[in-house]
Amino acid sequence: MEPKLLLNHRAISITLNRLCCELIENHRNFEDTVLVALQPRGTAFGNQLVQVLKENYHMDNLKYGQLDITFFRDDFRRREGLLKPSQTQMNFLVEGKKVVLIDDVLFTGRSIRSALDALQSFGRPSSVELCVLIDRRLSRHLPIQPNYVGHKVDSVASERVSVDWQEDNHSVLLMGSKEV
Repeated sequence: MEPKLLLNHRAISITLNRLCCELIENHRNFEDTVLVALQPRGTAFGNQLVQVLKENYHMDNLKYGQLDITFFRDDFRRREGLLKPSQTQMNFLVEGKKVVLIDDVLFTGRSIRSALDALQSFGRPSSVELCVLIDRRLSRHLPIQPNYVGHKVDSVASERVSVDWQEDNHSVLLMGSKEV
């Protein structure tokens, strides 16, 4: 299967702005809200969201962190090779805060479950929401649904969604299993 372009740079830009407006609508000035991107792939999306919130909507007092979930995954001990964890970068607690978890693609829901476990190391949030660029709706293993969705994709398990954050040329592709 030839890769299929799902979102080009312009569509991603429009999607980022829409998601930022939805976040502002629900969290106003982000005084009681923290944004937490999942390492490694959610951080590029999170960085883009934060950049748009600051540059286009003047949200300058954002609390933004990056959470590594490597050792909270349920397949942690089932992998063949050594795992390389990313660095968690969170200089705040989530105790009593509204947390928006950020990831690029929601597939089975297992990464989000891992993130919920890892998040507990930083306190007990008052609520947790999920923001994803791509929701692969048909392959959920856990009952996890996003609150903020950039784009929905119906794809089979053998297909892969690839998000590319090249500077000035962002894109999202749907690829068959042979292109992975």
